[in-house]
Amino acid sequence: MTIRLSAVTLSAVLTLGLLATPLFGQGNLGNPAALTEQAPATYKARFETSKGAFVIDVRREWAPAGADRFYNLVKNGFFDDTRFFRVISGFMVQFGINGNPQVSTPWRNAQIKDDPVKQSNKRGFITFATSGPNSRTTQVFINYGDNSRLDGMGFAPFGQVSTGMNVVDELFSGYGEGAPQGRGPNQGRIQSEGNAYLTKDFPNLDFVRKATIGQ
Repeated sequence: MTIRLSAVTLSAVLTLGLLATPLFGQGNLGNPAALTEQAPATYKARFETSKGAFVIDVRREWAPAGADRFYNLVKNGFFDDTRFFRVISGFMVQFGINGNPQVSTPWRNAQIKDDPVKQSNKRGFITFATSGPNSRTTQVFINYGDNSRLDGMGFAPFGQVSTGMNVVDELFSGYGEGAPQGRGPNQGRIQSEGNAYLTKDFPNLDFVRKATIGQ
């Protein structure tokens, strides 16, 4: 089973006019080209969630492009108030679509190059989702089990949950696989409608309260 970004196209509401709307209060989040700072060799990302806190230890040498992108997303608040929208028991938990469509839209084409796979997709390791070669943007997943079969598909882990994996295990998984394969959230609608859609139709989803960079 592959990890993927939905192939569902954006709603017509995502027009050039919407993309041009100022992102009040969002800083540089609406301009991916401005968020390209190189990450430290190692850093910690702390996620405060509706279930508790967990910490990810990132090592840039494992996947430099992925570590840099994740660093910039966390540092600039991209993950704040985002939902864990795809949680499949025994497999993985996926997140990383901003709840504001005006923020998530410009990131859909902000792709980064693939990193060589240096670590395995073992329990607790975090990796970017992808829809094909050189297509990583903002979505990531944390492995619940040994998913080493993903290694040969180009999924390159860049960090590992060091504390709080019990919190990750407890994230709500009752909706299962996303639409149209399952009854969970439709990624196209998350992109076009954001948290308004998720709060209304999937109120039990857990979410990130705030993510921060530590030492």
